[in-house]
Amino acid sequence: MSSFVGVLVSDQWLQSQFTQVELRTLKSKYVSERTQSGRVTVGNLPPIFKKLKGFAELFTEDEIKDALAETYPNMGEEIDFESFLRAHLNLQSRAIAKDGGTKSSSSFLKAATTTVHHAINESEKASYVAHINNYLAEDKFMSQFLPMDPASDALFDLAKDGVLLCKLINIAVPGTIDERAINTKRVLNPWERNENHTLGLNSAKAIGCTVVNIGTQDLVEGRPHLVLGLISQVIKIQLLADLNLKNTPQLVELVEDDKDVEELISLPPEKVLLKWMNFHLKKAGYEKQVTNFSSDLKDGEAYAYLLNALAPEVAGPAALATSDPTERASMVLEQAEKLDCKRYLTPKDIVDGSPNLNLAFVAQIFQHRNGLTADTQKMSFAEMMTDDAETSREERCFRLWINSLGIATYVNNVFEDVRNGWVLLEVLDKVSPGSVNWKLATKPPIKMPFRKVENCNQVIKIGKELNFSLVNVAGNDIVQGNKKLLLAFLWQLMRFTMLQLLKNLRSHSQGKEITDADILNWANNKVKRSGRTSQMESFKDKNLSSGVFFLELLSAVESRVVNWSLVTKGESDEDKKMNATYIISVARKLGCSIFLLPEDIIEVNQKMILILTASIMYWSLKKPEERQNHEAEAPPSVDGENETDVVEEVSNLAIDNENDNAAAEESASST
Repeated sequence: MSSFVGVLVSDQWLQSQFTQVELRTLKSKYVSERTQSGRVTVGNLPPIFKKLKGFAELFTEDEIKDALAETYPNMGEEIDFESFLRAHLNLQSRAIAKDGGTKSSSSFLKAATTTVHHAINESEKASYVAHINNYLAEDKFMSQFLPMDPASDALFDLAKDGVLLCKLINIAVPGTIDERAINTKRVLNPWERNENHTLGLNSAKAIGCTVVNIGTQDLVEGRPHLVLGLISQVIKIQLLADLNLKNTPQLVELVEDDKDVEELISLPPEKVLLKWMNFHLKKAGYEKQVTNFSSDLKDGEAYAYLLNALAPEVAGPAALATSDPTERASMVLEQAEKLDCKRYLTPKDIVDGSPNLNLAFVAQIFQHRNGLTADTQKMSFAEMMTDDAETSREERCFRLWINSLGIATYVNNVFEDVRNGWVLLEVLDKVSPGSVNWKLATKPPIKMPFRKVENCNQVIKIGKELNFSLVNVAGNDIVQGNKKLLLAFLWQLMRFTMLQLLKNLRSHSQGKEITDADILNWANNKVKRSGRTSQMESFKDKNLSSGVFFLELLSAVESRVVNWSLVTKGESDEDKKMNATYIISVARKLGCSIFLLPEDIIEVNQKMILILTASIMYWSLKKPEERQNHEAEAPPSVDGENETDVVEEVSNLAIDNENDNAAAEESASST
């Protein structure tokens, strides 16, 4: 198993910017300097980078020093390996620009997407500003900054404190963030601002946004193309929230038989929206098929037919009678406004074929007048096709986790999208680099069924090499979409990834494998050392439902992060829900990338409880160097934890409290 494990970085986007060869090379340079000098500072980097192929011919050491000084004014500042990689990426972009954008012979010179100039779509910006002005107008905190002028840069300035993103996420998916965890003051210090951005980004991932190329620093700086891109995703999730059978069972009217219902469940929401639009257009006599939200809508005819079919009382023949596309688009927007559809676009945006704004407009029409009247029998069947609550939550968790890894394929429905084996191979290659033999894999679309089985057989083979429990499991079980098996496999894959991240922090302790019992003991010892009395017997300890233990654990790893005046005893169902919601937001605010829901804590879902505990443990053991770098900004931590403490804490995990360990092994084994 160990032969498959490469250099892993906690920031998945950062990991995706390098091959394993590159990561091993850079890790070697970093470790060599740390071994020689005792630590790595910004001032150590120019001579290191100067010797790298691709930089040597383009920069002098002084030029590298000047470039680094823009981000790190203090040359004596100590940096960790991830900061070392980010500094390298920053220099890459400069090298590409200096070399005229030509392809360098060095594989290290890949474009860093966050440093290239990007044009801003002013129409989209104006639309998003209008959306924010409308939906947050009555928010107690945000209202003091609204309305914003779409012609100004107020949006990017307002995004710099991180509150705006958190508020938008809660509008899109209510309850995602416990707003008590957001730092809301007129003036935030850098530490508080970074906490807001960390909470926002981790929460954005938790509702399905792709944030693999965005970091907190990008948001602190208010980088326009990244801010707009992220806000666009959040608004899209809000507008498409009802495009599924669970929220709108009437959508079953779009299909004719049981097999089509399965296909409908697996479609991404924008595809469902197109299917809905074409359903009504066909009934209205429109002869063309709309396949996108851009070129197919430019002439405005599809909109005119759609509104005539859905709202004949506000539409009419005039829009179809005119031959001028701009005039027709203007009429369409006027008709839609009578249905209370908000103006997300202008006539020019329709004629220009703006995909994001057209999608938003069609989604608005769907929300206000979907025109569906499915019979009771069909709706009952659709409801039967949806999963039970726990299965649905686990599918959601694994789907969001997979999408957060930055693989090429975006997963819309785990049970359908992994059946050809390709997505699982992508995930395995990401979490266990080098484990996949791509010469034996077939990339979708796959027409021959046996090719899918071949892909899935390789998935099972790798799983067994990673010591997954896969007794009597074959690749065909995945192809057949066995939900119970898929959830069990994905759980083991997620658990493996978390344990590998923890193991990689133990390079100073002979790389001993981390066990569930180690995680359990670490959490109990951490809480005990902080002077608290709570303990958990296992990851299925029913007492965990109150949430108190996890709040004490979070407080133990970062004393300032929990506001105890907001914490309840967790005795009633309502109090448990409040604590659970707060726990998730506080953990994300610290930097934990987690995808569980409050119900997973309240019901003590042992799988999700283990991942939550391991995520907090990983953050706690990984962060000391970064916390030291921010000592000048941050309030002092009562914990007083330093690098030496952490090395000792990690090294002693297996031998600390042997009696507890034996008991914990027994209780955790069932997980």
